[in-house]
Amino acid sequence: MNYAFPYPSRRAPVMAQNVVATSQPLASQAGLDALAKGGNAVDAALASAITLTVVEPTGNGLGSDAFAIIWDGTSLHGLNASGRSPAAWTPDRFAGLQSMPRRGWESVTVPGAVSAWMELSKKFGKLPFTELFESALRYAKNGFLVTPTIAKLWKQGASELSGFPGFAETFMPSGKAPAVGTQFRNPAIASSLSLIARSGGEAFYQGELAQKIVEAAAQNGAALNAADLADHQAEWCGTISTRFHGTECHEIPPAGQGIAALMAMGIVEHLEIGTLDPDGPEAIHLQIEAVKLAYADLKKYVGDLSAMRITSKDLLDPDYLRSRASLVDRHRAQDLGAGAPKHGGTVYLATADASGMMVSYIQSNYVGFGSGVVVPETGIHLQNRGFGFTLEQGHPNLVGPRKRPFHTIIPGFLLKDGLPEMSFGVMGGPMQAQGHLQMIVRTQVFGQNAQAASDAPRWRFTAGLDVACEGTMSTATVAGLDAMGHRVTVEEPDQTFGFGGAQLIQRIDGGYVGASDHRRDGMAVGY
Repeated sequence: MNYAFPYPSRRAPVMAQNVVATSQPLASQAGLDALAKGGNAVDAALASAITLTVVEPTGNGLGSDAFAIIWDGTSLHGLNASGRSPAAWTPDRFAGLQSMPRRGWESVTVPGAVSAWMELSKKFGKLPFTELFESALRYAKNGFLVTPTIAKLWKQGASELSGFPGFAETFMPSGKAPAVGTQFRNPAIASSLSLIARSGGEAFYQGELAQKIVEAAAQNGAALNAADLADHQAEWCGTISTRFHGTECHEIPPAGQGIAALMAMGIVEHLEIGTLDPDGPEAIHLQIEAVKLAYADLKKYVGDLSAMRITSKDLLDPDYLRSRASLVDRHRAQDLGAGAPKHGGTVYLATADASGMMVSYIQSNYVGFGSGVVVPETGIHLQNRGFGFTLEQGHPNLVGPRKRPFHTIIPGFLLKDGLPEMSFGVMGGPMQAQGHLQMIVRTQVFGQNAQAASDAPRWRFTAGLDVACEGTMSTATVAGLDAMGHRVTVEEPDQTFGFGGAQLIQRIDGGYVGASDHRRDGMAVGY
């Protein structure tokens, strides 16, 4: 590993035997507190995730979905805690619309995050479930000081959502979004967190909170009902993987976009990128083209596993990925379409402990503040994952009853020689899979340390030949990409949110290196 730091950053890596990296400093410290009490990496992840529902409501909340990958010391586990659509969501319900609703009750699927907390604590946790809530309850009752990036996103969300049910009452108590450094209290979510903690999570799906969610849905003509909530459960789904540069890269199976990250890695594996300058236009061009090919297949083939006609195995077949790589022109950008593999807002955190346990965890309300709907008297603001469905007839991601929508949020994990190498994620909508590729290429091909990989200028493929690049990218590289036919837009430092927020923990002899993205408010901590 190279410990050079060639990019401007406000961050230094944390090196310790126990590490927590999240997007909000108070959440990182909550995870560290759990470790100090004798908890393990799963306890730390849960304490952090629960705290994030309070201190970073712009990206997640009690109404979120979640996914996790866990190395328990001997093997890898994948958890899908995303919710399904209401039973009444047939395509006919949305007839006449051009796309699924982006906000409001008709964008709400069953929230799964609380079920992730329940399942992870039950299977792997050491601390009592109630102790995981202590930091979150303290900040909900007594207040916390709003951090800069979150304050900016809060203001943006409030400008759109102030008229939605319960939003202003909960998140704009003084009539406006809280400014940087403002103390914010949320007594309603404190009450909900207490109920969840005391009931082991059951209050959310079958108890008092479930009843309040269902009553609010009925009052607003929504389809979500008591059976939809009671029938939900998190699923141990395992992982899917591909070989890349001597490692195994693992992601959660569809309906998430993790498979696109694996496909892009599998394509890059055939493009001989290792001899190139990691910040030069040639290396970036090849990664962009790989992402285009992966995203084209993602858009066409991926949805709820039960509805996919093309399997993950088909999409990750080495011969197929080699054939996709052969389409890449090393010198020219192309508008690439889907192949034929078989004929016929979000918060991310990583934790690791001295015993060797490592966790990659992601939790999200999707678009900032999710649906914009807040359940009265609870502080529960609900995600809008229903917006991830399509209304295209015959598509595997067509909206339907009790179905999981396409998901953008993905935790990543890397094994090397059968041992954990890195838990990582790059939150940020469609940036996530291509962010995973960038982190893996930089750490594994070019040997950069986790913080340097996070600090490096990023690019983001958008559509066709269009690519956005951070303003910190060298003018020579931007010019080189432009000369290859990419339509490049340079986004300035105050527009960095669209390039995602990374958290990474990489294993080294005797401990770990933790990194946290300077594009967010968070931090890595350890002892």
